[in-house]
Amino acid sequence: MKVILQRDIPKVGKGGDIVAVADGYARNYLFPRQYAVPATGGALKEHAARVAHEKARAEKARAEADAGAARLENGSLSLTGKVGSGTKLYGSITAQDVSDAIQRQLGVSIDKRRIGLADPIKSLGVYTVPVRLHSDLVVPVQLEVTTEAELERRRSLPPEPAPEEAIVEAGAAEGAESGASEAQEAAPTA
Repeated sequence: MKVILQRDIPKVGKGGDIVAVADGYARNYLFPRQYAVPATGGALKEHAARVAHEKARAEKARAEADAGAARLENGSLSLTGKVGSGTKLYGSITAQDVSDAIQRQLGVSIDKRRIGLADPIKSLGVYTVPVRLHSDLVVPVQLEVTTEAELERRRSLPPEPAPEEAIVEAGAAEGAESGASEAQEAAPTA
């Protein structure tokens, strides 16, 4: 007899599967416990509709995960902590702290159970934290743990030019110097 399983049953199948089982097993065990229903007319249509709904939901979840991954891939986080005389934090940075920082700084809402921290972070430094957005999509996120004093020091410094801008500025300065020396050579001396 063919039945549609309503839940996972060891050595028989997973919930939602259509399987063939012995008539007595279905009548005496699966049906009375509502572990399965007969695979006939209306039940098959309902099963097909449920499978289509679950497939659409899975595709939507995957699309949301891809959108979140695009925002997380190039993002880096900065968290502050209090330290003593060394680099050891007074407290620790947990998965919940990382999740809150991702929400606040990158605008992506992630459950703390999807943050791949094996142990809480207990010292200053730069860490790569894996974030599981979907069952088969893991994005590494750069996390810098620093102090308030270090952040203030960085804010007070003038912004450094990007490497490309520095090369252009250096080329323009060399061009101006060579132009000035050519003008001096061309000028008549008295």
